[in-house]
Amino acid sequence: MRLEGRAALITGAGSGIGRATAELFAAEGASVAVLDLDLASAGMTAAAIVDSGGVATPITADVSSAEDVSRGVELATERLGRLDIVYNNAGVDSTGSVANATEENWDRCFDVNVKGTFLVSRAAIPHLDASGGGSIVNQASVAALVGIQGFAAYCAAKGAVVSLTRSMALDLAPMGIRVNALCPGTVYTPLMEPLMLERGEGDLQLGLARTATKYPIGRLGEPSEIARAALFLASDDASFVTGSIFTVDGGMTAQ
Repeated sequence: MRLEGRAALITGAGSGIGRATAELFAAEGASVAVLDLDLASAGMTAAAIVDSGGVATPITADVSSAEDVSRGVELATERLGRLDIVYNNAGVDSTGSVANATEENWDRCFDVNVKGTFLVSRAAIPHLDASGGGSIVNQASVAALVGIQGFAAYCAAKGAVVSLTRSMALDLAPMGIRVNALCPGTVYTPLMEPLMLERGEGDLQLGLARTATKYPIGRLGEPSEIARAALFLASDDASFVTGSIFTVDGGMTAQ
């Protein structure tokens, strides 16, 4: 029960890593605001938590919209009574090189991955401060640390999240708010299937196998493994950790 008595807001919590983290945080004693663009998905995650004896509330918001974010964070704090933890997990993928990426695709990637992290954090800071401090975990990626062919906007956006995290850590330390970034490798979720099919030329298993060769550990990650890393950074186990760029990548960036 490492998060007992605390309230957490998790964005993009309707599926994948966000859902796994919401369920784990609840199991560790936190009350959880499950925020997602899709209210039905947020509701399913919240219902699963409640059915397991936890406390959760679903909230819908587009993290790239300042108005949506302000409303969502206020609603989360009102329903949970306080706010101690923010996990900026919501994000979108983007493919294409600088030579062929569309401006619309580029803007959407930055609006969600970077601006969304900024907007949610900005809205949450007064509530974290009112709780006496807390933890913000930003979702970056190994794409922030290495070049990946054909992922120009995504690499650039996640690199911005890493730099933003370091700046936030310095700015918010006097308030007792720790800020760290997670850099996962490829994690298998249903949302990854189109990319895996493309890499496998229509064969999902071949696409998975080709992707796994990038990882010394020999496989892709699982949402629960990223969730456990987020739990560490959100909990008092990481009380002396801020400004950290925490890789969870099966050894990819060690090569």
